[in-house]
Parts: sequence; C-alpha cells; structure tokens
Amino acid sequence: MAKSESKFYIILLLGALATISPFSIDMYLPGFPAIAADLNTTIDKVQYSLTSYFIGIAIGQLMYGPLLDRFGRRIPLGVGLVIYVLASMVCALTHSVESLIAMRFIQALGGCVSMVAAQALVRDIFPVNKTAQAFSMITLVIAVSPMLAPTVGGYVTATIGWHWVFIILAAITTLILLCSYFFLPAGKGPNPSLSLKPKAVLTNFYLVARHPQFMVYTLAGGLSLAAPFAYIAASPDIFMNTYHVTEQQYGWIFAILACAMIGSTQLNHIFLKFFKSEQIIRLTLLYQVVVSIILVAVTLYSSWSLYGLIFMLFLFLCGQGLIGPNTTALSLAPFEHHAGSAAALLGAWRMSAGAIVSALVSMLHNPSPLPMVGVMAFCASVGLLILISGKAVVRIRARKHDVEEDVSVLI
Repeated sequence: MAKSESKFYIILLLGALATISPFSIDMYLPGFPAIAADLNTTIDKVQYSLTSYFIGIAIGQLMYGPLLDRFGRRIPLGVGLVIYVLASMVCALTHSVESLIAMRFIQALGGCVSMVAAQALVRDIFPVNKTAQAFSMITLVIAVSPMLAPTVGGYVTATIGWHWVFIILAAITTLILLCSYFFLPAGKGPNPSLSLKPKAVLTNFYLVARHPQFMVYTLAGGLSLAAPFAYIAASPDIFMNTYHVTEQQYGWIFAILACAMIGSTQLNHIFLKFFKSEQIIRLTLLYQVVVSIILVAVTLYSSWSLYGLIFMLFLFLCGQGLIGPNTTALSLAPFEHHAGSAAALLGAWRMSAGAIVSALVSMLHNPSPLPMVGVMAFCASVGLLILISGKAVVRIRARKHDVEEDVSVLI
C-alpha cells in the first residue's frame, strides 16, 4: 500500500473513532420532542440527558488517559466501546427520562475512550510538526457527522421511532471497533513502568497541567469550543418549537450549519502554509467575538427571522474548524511520554465546559434564542481573554526553560 494511501486510511479510521461521540450527541437531537412526549416529560428535562453525556465524557477521559498510557491503546479502546454498545441498547429500551439520563452517562463513560485514543494515536503516529495538519484532516471527517447524524436521526425518529437511533448508534460503533482492531496501527505499546495508583496518576496529570503551553491553549480552546454546545442544547427547542420546523427540516438545518466547520477546516490547511497556529487561533476568536456580539444585540433589541438566525450561526460556527485542530495540536505538542494523559485532560476540560454550557442553557431556558447566543458570546470572549493573557507567559517560559519539544516552531 502506498504511503499516501495508508495515511488516508489511518486518518479515516481515526476520524471514525472520533465521530462516535459527535454522532451520539447529534443523532438524537431531532427526537427531543418525541422523547419528551413518549416519556411524559418536558424538553428541558430531556436536555439534561445531553448534559449527563457531557459529564460522562469529562470523567471518562480522565480515566482512560492513564489506562491508554499504561496498557497501550487497543485494550482500553475495546473495553470502552463494548460498554458503549451495551449502554446504547439499554437507552433504546428505557421508559423514563431518569433512566435515559443515567444510561447516557454510562454510554459516555464507555464511548469517550475513542476520543482520547484517537488524539493519542495522532501523537503516536505523526511527527510533532505534522499534528496540526493531521488534526485538521480528522476534524474534516468529524465535521461530516453533524451533517449526517441529525438528518438521519430526524428521518429515523419520524419513521420508526427515536428508540432506533440508539440501536443504530450501537451498530455503527461495533463496525468502527472491528475496523480499528484489524486495520489501525496499534500506536504506543504498554508501559508497565507507569503506575495506576491514584498518587502516580495525579502526578502525571500535574506534570501535564503545569506546562504553560498546555494550560493556555487547553483553557482557551476548551472555552471557545464549548460555545457550540449552547447551540446544540438549545437548537431543538428553538427551531422546532419557536420556529416550528419539522424533525426532518431540523436535521437539514443542522447539516447546513455543519458545512461551516467543514469549510473552515479546509481553509485551515491553506492558512497553515502562511500562518502559525497561534495566529490563526487569535484572529478566529476575535472574529467569533464580533459575530456573537451582533447575535446578542439583535436578539435583545429586535428578533431574528429563521433564515437570519441560521446565517449568523453559520458565520459563528465557521470558526470551529480553525480553533479545534490548532488548539489541540498546540496543547499536545510538548508531550511524548504522557500523550494519553494530556489528551485526557484536554478532552475532560472541553467536555466539562460543554456540560456546564448545556446545563446553563437548560436552566436559562425560554422561547428566545437569547440564552443560547448569550452563552456563545461569553465563551468566545473569555477564550480570547485567556489566550491574550496567557500568550506572554508561554513565551517567557519557552525562553527560560527547555521543554520536551521545540515549541518555538509551533508558537
């Protein structure tokens, strides 16, 4: 197999692994009204099943990081995805919103291993100066999921019922697991010298967290990437109840907005030839702050038409395909021996921020888009503030101390 062809299949499989959680988040969104009606509850309570999923991902990634470093990539990956498949089947059979919320948490605990493993495998397989491009290509694969998942979920819900969404998720994940086992490189092998005792695990996390480059780009990137979770949590109610679109129409709206991330991911390949990752992140955050302020201002003093709101959300979401891969690459760049732990902390913070954002939108729930766009503006603004204030710290530390990788090339 040619080297370029091999690289293509590796990226495709890593992207497929990383899409498990996005599919799990997006595919059942059109079913929120049907789930609420079937389980005799309200949409805002169903939204907490989304929050519980984010919490499960955040906690699970902290577990899998040390496990992936200690036992290698394959064994934890297999165990986690089996848990995901079993939990998905139970979600399909649930008869109460409380049970759904609990099982979504278990589903996330299992499925989140794919996110950590995919990031760690990129660090294993690709040289450090190529990871931003690799993450961009994986992000492109991931970006297809919000185009397909809600659209498929809308038609599945309308034709055979929301329960089948979880059965389909279980089947897709089983297929991805089999393909990964047989065709994906194993990556970094087991390291018996790494202890799984709580003190040792916490020490590894501390060594990662104390690195200034990791902290700046993880915090800034995590907050800015949490902004779309406000949109994800609020959009089913806003579009289907306020603007009265159908499940199928909502799926197509979600797919159109997903094109924003796909397009910007493609642009990132071009931008990286002329700009450094840090420059791309800073300008993109500034752009998102401006767009989100416009969203808030018009929502406060007037109202959005359906097409006007879709257009402005599209503009805002264009930034996600630029921020995600670049902040991920800069966060993980300094680490070789603790890539799993670094990826776990990175993912845990992002999902924790997403859980907080989705819960906040649920608590502030009203028929207006204001809670959604207000939280999006807050995330982008604080992310930019962290980046600007932390940039000086990263540069000073990079000059004063030797680091594990030459971060000056990246910064």
